[in-house]
Amino acid sequence: MDSRTGERAASDDAVEFVRYCYSRRRVGWPELYDEMCAVASRGLFRGWSSDELNAEGIGFSLFEMPALATLVHRVVAEEQERRARLGTAAVVRAAPPVGMAAAADSDVETVPAIALRLAGAGA
Repeated sequence: MDSRTGERAASDDAVEFVRYCYSRRRVGWPELYDEMCAVASRGLFRGWSSDELNAEGIGFSLFEMPALATLVHRVVAEEQERRARLGTAAVVRAAPPVGMAAAADSDVETVPAIALRLAGAGA
């Protein structure tokens, strides 16, 4: 706790609350603040209201907003970094287009193209 500003460190549960809200609606500050207020007012995170969240370091008052914004920015950055790492690890290799020879990869199976037409469109 910083005695000059009255800020206190957020608990692990507070971080999980922000992650939960971010997973529901992948937006940044201040839009995530609205989601967090909605989740707290409905008790959607572990049944906790704003009182329980306040005890964990999540304060919704104007006075506590700078600390909450800092926490949200940190958690969102961590989540985006984690998703980027997972995204690069899960790159799927596509088959070459039909009619293109698979030069180095003779084991790649090509899939025939299917012509699509819009309903009501002329043939």
